[in-house]
Amino acid sequence: MRRDRPTVPRMILTLLLAGGAAFLLLAGCMFVFQERLLFMPNTPGRDLRATPADVGLAYEDVHLETTDGETLHGWYVPAPDAKATLLHFHGNAGNIGDRIDLLALFHHIGLSVLTIDYRGYGQSTGKPSEPGTYRDAEAAWSYLVERRRIPPDQIILHGQSLGGAVAAWLATKVEPAGLILDSTFTSVPDIAGEVYPWLPVRQLARLSYNTLDRIPDVDIPILVLHSREDDIIGFHHGERLAEAAGARLVALRGGHNETMARNQAIYQETFLEFVAAVLRGPD
Repeated sequence: MRRDRPTVPRMILTLLLAGGAAFLLLAGCMFVFQERLLFMPNTPGRDLRATPADVGLAYEDVHLETTDGETLHGWYVPAPDAKATLLHFHGNAGNIGDRIDLLALFHHIGLSVLTIDYRGYGQSTGKPSEPGTYRDAEAAWSYLVERRRIPPDQIILHGQSLGGAVAAWLATKVEPAGLILDSTFTSVPDIAGEVYPWLPVRQLARLSYNTLDRIPDVDIPILVLHSREDDIIGFHHGERLAEAAGARLVALRGGHNETMARNQAIYQETFLEFVAAVLRGPD
């Protein structure tokens, strides 16, 4: 007995149902696993591939306790006769061992630096989360102010990429001398909407990191650096942040992960100018 072939409407309905099911599955995975898409402590790995000693810098291993019981690992790299202290927050992938060249540059221009690994990164305990990174930032600030007795008006916050969002949040809670946003996004939903324009990412987002909304609450000098060629976080993110802050925007060259290597002279000049300006205070 011969079976009837599916009619065209039935085939279309089947395809639509299959496509809808696939879409819902993908959206569900996006909702459930978004922390894994943002936090990448294992890329390229949690081992520290280098230390400041590898480039001739003296440093101290730092272990900080957070208010919720995690232990963070970091490095304090002092500079002789330091002009200021930079509290550095890195991006979403790798760890502090992947930022040695940046530490060397800051040291070269006379800045002491504290850099930490977020919970779940490098040698730090725990599992990364948005609220967790904020607690990590508070622990780093407390270390500088309470344990090292560094005056807040001698501390400048610097965040790269995701770290800029963390630094911006911290700047709404404490009173540093200044804030530097380096290759930072306006918010996670904004950047996710650009990567996945066919998904309802704003409705699915559990992570926010809304740097743009926080900028108006930051009443300190702000500097924004962003590459026109950024292949991950478009230059327009830096433009919007600078506009919201009424801040200077310094245009860099190179892809998202090569801005420091491609712009060392600009970094040195810009950081020195910004440090001098914020330590001098308003004219």
